[in-house]
Amino acid sequence: MSSPIWLERYREGQRAQVWDEMLQLGGAIRRIDLFAEAQLVCDEMAHRARNNIELIVKRLAKDGYRFHSNDDRQASETPYVPPTAAAGDHERWLDQRFGPVPMTLGSWVRLVGDVWLVGTHPRWTASASADPLVIEVEGSRYPDASIRDHFEEEWSAWHDWSAEDPNAGPFTLPLAPDRLHKANVSGGEPYGIVVPDTSVDGQFVGETTEPFVSYLNEVFRNGGFRRLTGSEGEVTVKAALAEGLLEL
Repeated sequence: MSSPIWLERYREGQRAQVWDEMLQLGGAIRRIDLFAEAQLVCDEMAHRARNNIELIVKRLAKDGYRFHSNDDRQASETPYVPPTAAAGDHERWLDQRFGPVPMTLGSWVRLVGDVWLVGTHPRWTASASADPLVIEVEGSRYPDASIRDHFEEEWSAWHDWSAEDPNAGPFTLPLAPDRLHKANVSGGEPYGIVVPDTSVDGQFVGETTEPFVSYLNEVFRNGGFRRLTGSEGEVTVKAALAEGLLEL
């Protein structure tokens, strides 16, 4: 595969085929003759994801959506923070400390940022129960706290657990509360990405385990709210939010 032209094909619409080809290579994707082209595709994916997030946030704000915390206080929250000047350094730290991390996660850190869509829609009161998109990997929404400390604590707890339980499984870097915690209900383990992983796209552990990009595409097809609640107003709101969003 000396000339995969993945980026050109990805932009032309062959996105599923391109991801499939790259995923089949596993860790071989990091070969010098393949890595640069694969990185271009991951970065393009991240640009498209950022476009989608910015559109969703803008549309929700226009609708009068209240972005709030997932607790009884429902304090106002900033829904989206682009990558900071330290994002590249943070990507390298993640790669050195827990990695290699999947290439898509690195692109997300550098080019997308942190997103928190938990809140309440005036025409769809069950929106917080619809598993709104949350990905927090740089920790930029919390300037007074260290997400690195949080990741280290989670890794230490996993390390102690895995030393006692041979069936503990690999470490999952926590990126979001699970759908129940997002709705302020006692729930399960956080959503996250399995690390280390040398492949182009990581396994996102959420309601199901699937490639990170597959998870994101399903979220965007539903306007940023993956789970179906069956409540009044949901179909109309989601359709308006999803209109014109880009496939990753």
